[in-house]
Amino acid sequence: MPAVSVKQRRVMAIAEHHPEELNKRNRGLLGMNHQQLHDFASTPEKGLPEKKPEGALRRLARSMGKP
Repeated sequence: MPAVSVKQRRVMAIAEHHPEELNKRNRGLLGMNHQQLHDFASTPEKGLPEKKPEGALRRLARSMGKP
């Protein structure tokens, strides 16, 4: 699954390579396995918005069949 923003891609890379540097609010990312973190972190930044568009994650979850 690709990252939807540059910030999301970067925090996933931090969680993958330097988990001790994560903020408290991002500690939930440590529950993801290495392959999931790698999939997000390996998304090319070219063309991604700096911040996620409003409602992007809800649309993504709906397309994956989650309520």
